[in-house]
Amino acid sequence: MSQHTPEQLQIFLDIATEAAMTAGAILQAYWGKLDGVEEKGGAGNLVTVADKEAEAAILKVLQRHLPEHPILAEESGKLGDQESEYLWAIDPLDGTTNYAHQYPIAAASIGLLIKGKPQVGVVYNPFRDELFRAAKGLGATCNRRPIRVSPTSDLSKSLLVTGFAYDRRETPDNNYAEFCYLTHLTQGVRRSGCASLDLSDVACGRLDGYWERGLSPWDITAGIVVLEEAGGKVTAYDGSPIRIDSGRILATNGQIHQNLSRELSQVPPLSTWG
Repeated sequence: MSQHTPEQLQIFLDIATEAAMTAGAILQAYWGKLDGVEEKGGAGNLVTVADKEAEAAILKVLQRHLPEHPILAEESGKLGDQESEYLWAIDPLDGTTNYAHQYPIAAASIGLLIKGKPQVGVVYNPFRDELFRAAKGLGATCNRRPIRVSPTSDLSKSLLVTGFAYDRRETPDNNYAEFCYLTHLTQGVRRSGCASLDLSDVACGRLDGYWERGLSPWDITAGIVVLEEAGGKVTAYDGSPIRIDSGRILATNGQIHQNLSRELSQVPPLSTWG
């Protein structure tokens, strides 16, 4: 991978921050004022005018500063030369279902992949006014203060988080069994409905581990950078290097990673539960 200087990464980080803050202002403006909520591509997969306008604002910022950089956006899809070494993966409103119900766990998530590797990430929750920022080698912050993962090393003393895919009703490839199994082995498993904030919460030590399936690159790119720069670990379920387009992620404070990976591999299918 070609090397980028800290100064270059800082410029990309500042641009991503501008875009996220701009989107956050739009999300706040529509908070509690949505006239219509649509479904796209399946039951439970919601989109609102806030998603669309926030994404348009993000695109405008990125294209003004970095017109040559391609983008992968949740609502607009692929824009620009997808063979470039750069790719911005953006979710203008991660947690749309929460947002539509005025449940304040939602965020704008903006990440930059360079040669396929997450290198810059900004996650902004305007409802809690929490801004998570990170770039490779530059550390991770929340509201400009450094953050660090938890020291929890015992899985039985950990607090985990997960999520459920939109197609969970139709596909047997869901994580209901893992949710129940790991609830018994830990101090609890939470479900926030916002992948980017799940990763950010592990990054700042509120949670110790996260796993999920059915994800898209825009859900996790930014949060991966935040977590890794805070000292965390991100892999595939089996501990191998993550593929950003695989839909699956295992992310922890690093201390419980091996044990959590092992337990995930041993979960009995839900159909065998009595």
